Amino acid sequence: MYEDKTLPCRECGQEFIFTAGEQEFYQQKGLLNQPGRCPDCRAKRRQQMAAGRSGDHGPREMHKIICAECGNEGEVPFLPKNEKPVYCSACYDRVRVRR
Repeated sequence: MYEDKTLPCRECGQEFIFTAGEQEFYQQKGLLNQPGRCPDCRAKRRQQMAAGRSGDHGPREMHKIICAECGNEGEVPFLPKNEKPVYCSACYDRVRVRR
């Protein structure tokens, strides 16, 4: 029914075998897409995800802000938009409780 397929890894570019057994497993689990990464790259990605990082993006970029509540300087992991107030960690916890 299934035959081994040779696929290119989107991460490292090396070819790998998507075995008939793996294809059957994917079908049984209802997985519609065939793997895009070779077994080595999949293992590396799992390790990165377990360590709290996704991909090779490195540490999360932080942006400096002035807290709309207390006026102190702080950092947030997103780019603030001018139309919305941004809070430091301590004030965010207090503001969130009031909502």
